[in-house]
Amino acid sequence: MPLKGKDGMIECLVIPIAENSLFVGEKGIYLDLQAWEIKEKKADRKTTHIIKQSYPKEVFDQLSDAQKQAIPIIGDAILWGGFTEPEPNNFQVEVPDKASIIQPTGPEPEDDLPF
Repeated sequence: MPLKGKDGMIECLVIPIAENSLFVGEKGIYLDLQAWEIKEKKADRKTTHIIKQSYPKEVFDQLSDAQKQAIPIIGDAILWGGFTEPEPNNFQVEVPDKASIIQPTGPEPEDDLPF
């Protein structure tokens, strides 16, 4: 979408945070990713895993099997030799609700972009 910048209108990609299961951390906005092992590896490739977005359990559980399969592949990875796969960790992530996010106040900036 076009946003006003210092030198006029600039085409920008705008990604809604909550609607795309992104989360706000202390230093930025984050995308939770998960690596899935490739079961049928191709002989001419070193790739061992594919990377997909990880969703909160309550969102993931509501998806049908077809929707889970349709989650886009973001990239791939190689598990290099000498490493063992670690036990999965269950980390608690605290996601603030919209009401607790501080909204800027004061005069409206000259443009919509921070650069």
